[in-house]
Amino acid sequence: MHWKGHAVKDSVDESQITTINPYTAKPIKSYDLMSRDEAFAAAERCHEAFLDWRGVSLQERARIIGQIGEKLIEKSDDFSALMTEETGKLLKDGKTEVQLCAGICKWTAEAGPKELADETRDVENGEKGHIAYSPIGVIYGIQPWNFPAYQAIRYTIANLMAGNGVLLKHAASCTGAGLFLRDLMEEAGLPKHLFTVLVIDHDISDEVIAHDKVRGVTLTGSSDAGRHVAAKAGAALKKTVMELGSNDAYLVLSDADLDLAVKTCVMGRIYNNGQTCVNAKRFVVVDAVYDDFIAAYVKEMSDIEMGDPSDKATKLGPMSRKELRDKLHDQVWKSIAKGAKLSCGGHIPDRRGAFYPATVLEDVAPGQPAYDEELFGPVASVIRAKDDEDAMRIANDSKFGLGGGIFSRDVERAVTLARDEFDTGMVFVNGFNVATPNMPFGGVKNSGYGREHGGFGMKEFVNVKTIIEN
Repeated sequence: MHWKGHAVKDSVDESQITTINPYTAKPIKSYDLMSRDEAFAAAERCHEAFLDWRGVSLQERARIIGQIGEKLIEKSDDFSALMTEETGKLLKDGKTEVQLCAGICKWTAEAGPKELADETRDVENGEKGHIAYSPIGVIYGIQPWNFPAYQAIRYTIANLMAGNGVLLKHAASCTGAGLFLRDLMEEAGLPKHLFTVLVIDHDISDEVIAHDKVRGVTLTGSSDAGRHVAAKAGAALKKTVMELGSNDAYLVLSDADLDLAVKTCVMGRIYNNGQTCVNAKRFVVVDAVYDDFIAAYVKEMSDIEMGDPSDKATKLGPMSRKELRDKLHDQVWKSIAKGAKLSCGGHIPDRRGAFYPATVLEDVAPGQPAYDEELFGPVASVIRAKDDEDAMRIANDSKFGLGGGIFSRDVERAVTLARDEFDTGMVFVNGFNVATPNMPFGGVKNSGYGREHGGFGMKEFVNVKTIIEN
């Protein structure tokens, strides 16, 4: 089973995992894997903490969540440096990630009590109906390495606000970040064990899903991982939220501002070293502006230099792991073998670290990995469309549907296209974005189901309870 962010076990000791710096290729630290009994005991402790937490008022939960946000800002430098060391993320991107996490805490603390407040409705025969959003218990999250802080915060803060307990199985390569976050939350005032990190392998993870104290499961990862985890949870009749991969299309229409489109599409492709589920990945450009766009785009991508992710001047750091870089390279050359044209990049550099250059493929067509699959790294797939209508057809010709974008000077028309025709969960008009705390986040088709952020995530794992008063 391939997971986005699968375990990296120590080559000598199978009872440990070892984190590796993808820039220096040197080991960082080893961690003992929990046994089944240790993992189950941790789940039980989380449940016990939940039994107390569910009785805490919405206002008090919000207060502690606000303190977590403040603590994130306080420890931003340390957290960002750790994420760069473990994943190769640019240091400046790590700091932006921590700021986003703090913003999620702040928004949740302010909006949570209102979002989760009881509702009253008049029902038949003068009866009064009450709707309560009651916490259900322990929520188990399986998260990848590409956003070590954000992926964990995204589901954790919503569920803590809802009154649930939280288990986290983080990707092995960012084990340190998961434990850092646990300690940070407890320093901020969160009761011990309410947020619990499980350092486990996938076999034990499957057993945790079935544990009777686990009431819901959420995963961010590949579509294959989503199918596996959803099947395990479904067999136990447990609700899931799945945020899976994508191959997001960004449309450059005939009336687009090309300077803006080129600049944004470069940034949207290489952000987080190209390893983001909502990165801009396919660029569908109409024939009328294709030649001007591709000339400028290839030049911009060709000029991007790789370097030390801790250096403020670096625009592109290493990928998280060598094997992921090698898989990406294989997808690139399989696409070329099936007719794609390499316009820049595409060659593994002779240097230390899991680097891959900013790469542009043209003549991308169905049957190529660059068209059909998610390329999780700094590789852009450029596709020529006949006109605006054809561009939208190509954008929707995908098994994925997480995000996407439209570049057009006619903003009203672009918004209408986004609403009525774009078969995806999120659309960005004349820009690129990753997440906004007060707007829903999630996808359709093979990109998963369920929503996070914007108040929606707080209600994914609650008992929406009906009470009728005679």
